Amino acid sequence: MRRIILGFSIIALAAAGAARAQPPGGGQQAVSAELIRLHDDLHLSPSQEQDWRQYAVAIAPSRDVMARHRATSELLPMVPTPRRIALIEATMAQDAIDFRRQGEAVTAFYARLTPEQQRIFDRETLPQDNDGRS
Repeated sequence: MRRIILGFSIIALAAAGAARAQPPGGGQQAVSAELIRLHDDLHLSPSQEQDWRQYAVAIAPSRDVMARHRATSELLPMVPTPRRIALIEATMAQDAIDFRRQGEAVTAFYARLTPEQQRIFDRETLPQDNDGRS
């Protein structure tokens, strides 16, 4: 069940375009490095910089989300199965809200990019396989 909860947040992060697949233990630093590289590759105009900042804030990993997932994972072994299902469902519902918010931020930022920048964004944010093949 833990995989269901954590898997949903990983999908949300990947779909939001925050980063390519991260190395084990990459965490916040890997996301930041990927965002810096994406920013540099996009060659944003000065008028796009505010849009970039709003995008970066919206897709940043949230301590609240991590805390919610941690609390859910800690509670699962202590509650009966029907409560586990309800807990997972509540966590996934909140994850869906977070995913929609992040998706809206990605869509808004993407709309402000030139066609060439959109191609770069598409290429750089495409999820990669974790088995080493690109």
